[in-house]
Amino acid sequence: MPEENMPFARTTPSIAIDSEDLPTNLSDNPHFQSVVEQAVSRRGFLRSGTGLSAALFLGLGGGVAGLAGCATGGSRSGAPLMGFTAIPISTDDAVHIAPGYTATVLAPWGTPLLDGAPAFKGDGSEDAAAQALQLGDNHDGMHFFAIDGKNDEGLLVLNHEYCTVDDKKKHYVWLFGAQGEAVARKWGRDHVHKAMNAHGVSVVHIQRNAQGRWDLVKDSLYHRRITAHTAMELTGPAAGDALLQTQGDPSGRRVQGTFNNCGNGFTPWGTYLTCEENFNNYFGTTSGADQRTAAQKRYGLSAQASLFQWEGHEPRFDYVKHPQESHRFGWIVEIDPFNPTSMPKKRTALGRIKHENAAFALSKDGRAVVYMGDDQADDYIYKFVSDGKYVKGGDNSRLLDSGKLYVARFGAGATPGDFAGTGEWLLLDKAADPKLQADSRFANQAAVLVYTRLAADVVGATKMDRPEWVAVHPHTGEVYVTLTNNSGRKVADEANPREKNIYGQIVRWREAGSDAAATTFAWDIFVLAGNPMVHTDRKDLRAGSANVTADNSFNSPDGLAFDNDGRLWIQTDGKYSNRGDYAGQGNNQMLCADPVSKEIRRFFVGPKECEVTGISFTPDSKTMFINIQHPGEEGDSHWPGGGNSIPRSATVVITKNDGGVIGT
Repeated sequence: MPEENMPFARTTPSIAIDSEDLPTNLSDNPHFQSVVEQAVSRRGFLRSGTGLSAALFLGLGGGVAGLAGCATGGSRSGAPLMGFTAIPISTDDAVHIAPGYTATVLAPWGTPLLDGAPAFKGDGSEDAAAQALQLGDNHDGMHFFAIDGKNDEGLLVLNHEYCTVDDKKKHYVWLFGAQGEAVARKWGRDHVHKAMNAHGVSVVHIQRNAQGRWDLVKDSLYHRRITAHTAMELTGPAAGDALLQTQGDPSGRRVQGTFNNCGNGFTPWGTYLTCEENFNNYFGTTSGADQRTAAQKRYGLSAQASLFQWEGHEPRFDYVKHPQESHRFGWIVEIDPFNPTSMPKKRTALGRIKHENAAFALSKDGRAVVYMGDDQADDYIYKFVSDGKYVKGGDNSRLLDSGKLYVARFGAGATPGDFAGTGEWLLLDKAADPKLQADSRFANQAAVLVYTRLAADVVGATKMDRPEWVAVHPHTGEVYVTLTNNSGRKVADEANPREKNIYGQIVRWREAGSDAAATTFAWDIFVLAGNPMVHTDRKDLRAGSANVTADNSFNSPDGLAFDNDGRLWIQTDGKYSNRGDYAGQGNNQMLCADPVSKEIRRFFVGPKECEVTGISFTPDSKTMFINIQHPGEEGDSHWPGGGNSIPRSATVVITKNDGGVIGT
């Protein structure tokens, strides 16, 4: 589209470097911390360190009915919800797990997957063609799809978010072994294509053998790699719109690839939802100047050279040469893992943001509901509600193509002393919202969906501290979200309860009438992460809420999931220096929480410089799958191979030694 016809004209060049920690949201919408501060100043529930009790939260008034089944703790069997012994932090290059449990490594980066795939050489010397046949890099979100309801066989579908890059020296740290910096000096087309093939999604057919160990099923027809080269279809209201048309695809309906696949979701009809998060880091320009439009800046595209530097050998990633190409990323992609020849679908009805994950629920009348966070400092939380209803055993293949997209506004509530806030879901609809109707930047609903962030700015959504994973309680429908941190805040005032929110928090809400399709909700803070070992005054918000202690202290909650019994699993992707503000917190970890008592225990700790992420279970909850991402991202790890081996992201399989349910 010619520049003069683009809805967001180019603005004065900026030299700012965008990242998920640096807000691109310049609107004057209220920040969630200002809402929290109103609750804090009026009610004192955070400053006292007590937090909200579950009983108070579940008994709130204000027209929002309490959630059934959440009034008491414990599992469905009546036993205590958490039965394992908590473990201390660790800082070494190994995984540690609660006593009575075993953790084994499965399917690290480079594992041969497809026919003809070579064995991983161990030095990163594979070329692009070899990488296309092997498992990708930096495992992230994942789901286990049982075959015929079995607990010992299924399809493990996992994301490969990115390849670790030294963002200062601009070279890949491990993709090419220990020669990343040398490769950067001779960067060529095959190097770019290897990186592109290390991204995306893998479908892996696995089975438990006679010895109880999980293996890949040899020569399975289910095995599949989906990469930045894989053909995909754009569907829904924005498909075919001029904003999605490019030189390579004048129809605006066919996209080449997916990348920066972060968290995930899954549907009751057996499909996988993969989420395109930091797609902005793949678009730059070789023009030598910052020529970004206002919308491109709002989405954080690089001013000149991109972080991954694909634009030098793949021109479609040059935003000056191909200004519409970036519009074709930042979507939720639906994949049918049981049909290896099916084309993945980018569902435009769910909006274009930096999707972290997709938490699925059903409304009371059977409509599909998908909760989503936009992982950027000062960005928003969204919800999609389908027009059609889920039909068990029926054709639900178009259910995510039509519906209503909402963004959240959090309020402090109207009743003093009620220990809760309230909120509403704001509809992002060009035809229904007067502000969007009046804004000429949005020509139609397709523009609202392509520029979802800007539409949310217009309607007045609440800025959040990097919304990451969302999880829905399996029995109550209560919704939890990790707000991982917002370290850029420098001044604490009435609008911001913590100066430099370096620790993060988990917020929860329940929808009016316990209906996922409701347009109002009540919220509270489940845990305010902090460090009471460093900030010993419990009235200091940096110490965290009362359920944070010296025994479970953590920072930057990220991955989040419930198991069948309602245990909340919390994974971290934060600072692992173990000094200063983070003293005593060790490597990144996975904790478990009781949603009612709010007790939190440390269950697992990862190796050096990793993120703990991705989580799924077998149907009987006796096998847990998690991922270790970017071990040694700063060069100091040899996990899982040990010795002098290069580190490799991998899945970790967790079982209980007595064969019981994980967490008991």
